[in-house]
Amino acid sequence: MSLSTTPIEGLILVEPRVFQDDRGFFFESYHQPRYEALGIKETFVQDNHSLSRQGTLRGLHYQSSPGQAKLVRCVRGRIWDVAVDIRPDFATFGKWQAFELDAVSHRQLFIPVGFAHGFCVLSEEAEVLYKCSSVYDGTTESGIAWDDPELAVAWPVANPVISVRDQGNESFAAFRSRLKGA
Repeated sequence: MSLSTTPIEGLILVEPRVFQDDRGFFFESYHQPRYEALGIKETFVQDNHSLSRQGTLRGLHYQSSPGQAKLVRCVRGRIWDVAVDIRPDFATFGKWQAFELDAVSHRQLFIPVGFAHGFCVLSEEAEVLYKCSSVYDGTTESGIAWDDPELAVAWPVANPVISVRDQGNESFAAFRSRLKGA
């Protein structure tokens, strides 16, 4: 397994070692001591699994307290996964990175606490699994508008399918303003 660091501190792309032959493939999708040795030290307490159809865009979601680190992978299909740094004390505050995750490369994206996360589906359908470092609490869930002009995330879908909840996510300016008031 190998890691690729990204321009945003803490955001890590994981490339597992895949053993493939005529029967199919095998790889360790998570091995706590190895991940810890590579710098991913979170304890994961919840696994989530979603199925989405082509053009679906989910996000940009985050948990305010205690926050959630995530280890994301696509087990069927192909997604474009986005992480936005919402840590106000970091030079990369408001910056985003995106990676294609798919069921062929088996790449994973580790997203530490302090990021908003979203993805859009590039294939006919996609199943996404992700580990979380804290249990979901709807009272701390928030979202930033997927199409916020200040963030200018270059989503590769023209007319995404967005949930009613995500249509009401706040602007990045409103998010930033709330931080200053806290």
